[in-house]
Amino acid sequence: MMKKFVAVAAMLGTLGAGTTAHADVVTDWAEFGRTIASGEESSSSPERFFAQTQLALAMFEAANAIEQDYESHLSFPPEEAEASVEAAVMTAAKHVLLAHFSSRSEDIERSYELALATLPQGDELERGVAVGKRAGAAALMAGAVDPERVATPYRPVTAPGTWVPVQLPVFPDWYANLPFWSLEDPEAYMPPPPPDLSSEVWARDFNEVKRLGGKESTERTSLQSRIARYRITPIIMPTLEAIADMPGRSTSTNARMIALLYMATDDTGVITGLAKLRNNFWRPITAIRNADIDGSPETEMDPGWEPYIRTPNHPEYPCAHCSWASAVAEVLKAEVGDAPPGGVQVGSRSLDYAVVQVLPTFDQWVEEVSFSRIVGGVHYRFSNDAAEDIGRTVAAETLKLMPPRE
Repeated sequence: MMKKFVAVAAMLGTLGAGTTAHADVVTDWAEFGRTIASGEESSSSPERFFAQTQLALAMFEAANAIEQDYESHLSFPPEEAEASVEAAVMTAAKHVLLAHFSSRSEDIERSYELALATLPQGDELERGVAVGKRAGAAALMAGAVDPERVATPYRPVTAPGTWVPVQLPVFPDWYANLPFWSLEDPEAYMPPPPPDLSSEVWARDFNEVKRLGGKESTERTSLQSRIARYRITPIIMPTLEAIADMPGRSTSTNARMIALLYMATDDTGVITGLAKLRNNFWRPITAIRNADIDGSPETEMDPGWEPYIRTPNHPEYPCAHCSWASAVAEVLKAEVGDAPPGGVQVGSRSLDYAVVQVLPTFDQWVEEVSFSRIVGGVHYRFSNDAAEDIGRTVAAETLKLMPPRE
């Protein structure tokens, strides 16, 4: 049985037994989609980048066409006859997955056949399947990249004749051309520039990450070290399953939640990536090894300093983990408040045999995610704060989509 890590305060906790939520058809297929995508490079093309969001949007439109709880995001027509919501959701998800992951078609088709076989057979199922096919096709048309826009290749910053590392950032050239689900003016969501290197904020946050985030730090606790690694690849699905299982929630309500979540994190991720490339700010490993040239009397160079975890291959400011977690928290707080019953459940793909951790509130989880990047030695506190602001403001716009029907 999986165990849960119950946190009673930031960075503190005890272990206790727990159970896994039952979930529903929406979370089942969202997780199946993530599993299918995890075997491939999920963002290797602009079309693939939106695969999980198109999956969620297809499930929402399929369920909502039958239950008619919310305004359609894609102007999808309602289904007036009785139809199986479960069949519609499964079919919509399958349609999107086959379009993006054709190499896994056998796995997708077999899973779909097994799931569909558990439902009552008859006309309602057939109508549900038809709705799902149409919803999947509609979702695949959303999020298309404008073919007329020309991507600008990244140019490494250097001086004439000076060698720099030749590996390009993880953000591909087409990243700047991605459309937004909920933002009309992306510039309005860009963070301010990072602090001046002569500022007190710079010296304060430089010295914090230098003390706590170094590979050989004596101030970082063993629990903080564990959290730094645990937070590298977060899994929020246990919380989505717990929310989906709450009494009184419809299939379309759950589908809307996941669609909004993926839309908000897509938009947040693009804003964060563009801000990183624009600011091109140095990571702690670079700054600490070169503190003799930052102009601050409050910082000191350590030419052999290394971070506790691997530094990602892209500029530092702002923190992508932090903006993602903040956006997730804002969307889910709109669903259930500070936390669902039983707390905020999160998992990790970074550690072997990682337990599910339970925190009291979404805000505390965001705080832990941000702090994990400091004790991991890859981000500064000011970068985390700016990123959390991005997640909150972007999510606020996303939450205006698909309002309840009047």
